[in-house]
Amino acid sequence: MKVILLQTDIEWANPAQNVRQAELMMEQQAEGDLFILPEMFSTGFCTQPKGIAEPADCATLAWMKRKAQERQCAIAGSIAIEEDGRFFNRFHFVCPDGRVVCYNKHHLFTFGGEDKQFTPGRERVVVDYRGVRILLQVCYDLRFPVFARNRKDYDMIIYIASWPVPRIEAWKTLIRARAIENQCYVAAVNRTGNDPYCQYNGGTALIDPWGRTLAACPDGETGVAVADIDLQALEAFRQKFPVLDDADFFTLD
Repeated sequence: MKVILLQTDIEWANPAQNVRQAELMMEQQAEGDLFILPEMFSTGFCTQPKGIAEPADCATLAWMKRKAQERQCAIAGSIAIEEDGRFFNRFHFVCPDGRVVCYNKHHLFTFGGEDKQFTPGRERVVVDYRGVRILLQVCYDLRFPVFARNRKDYDMIIYIASWPVPRIEAWKTLIRARAIENQCYVAAVNRTGNDPYCQYNGGTALIDPWGRTLAACPDGETGVAVADIDLQALEAFRQKFPVLDDADFFTLD
């Protein structure tokens, strides 16, 4: 499966412009199975979402559905959503047949006040797409490995983020750690540019189960990283070195 990671510079609170940018970047690419965009790719990471968040049936989601059908690919990314008087940082995984799988970010970024306005998700979500089982995660989730622990139920984690420059080394270290400890691929997509509060410099990369970088975007620039997921190689590695068989048993409340 060919995965294409889009490292974008997000214009603050301007969904139309950010969607146009994403579409132009997609059009410059050949066929791919899955395109991945950053966290809140249409608005930037907003902890004060009133007047910025989009409705659940927003034009941004309609665009994702239309492009997925046109290109016969999946498109993934999160949108700040207002629904029934509540706000969600909602990860949308849009399939070419119109199916949409959603994950509401579980670990809200309390340090930045995200928890004051947004409602946390409660469910851990795995989507099966073209034979690849994919765990959906958003930004701050990366710091909580128990929530993402592989229960032999996924082959790849997607982390989408607005992860700022001062903590970028933690991002680069943890995406590699999640791949190694869970014997899986990690597709990690971060943004570049600035918003009213932070500066971002990317660090977008696709990491294999051995912790090696298969593809990456240059730091500080908009760009695209492309790589293939090899499920046969993954399964052979898991059989040869069955780390997951020795994992600790636990339950989450």
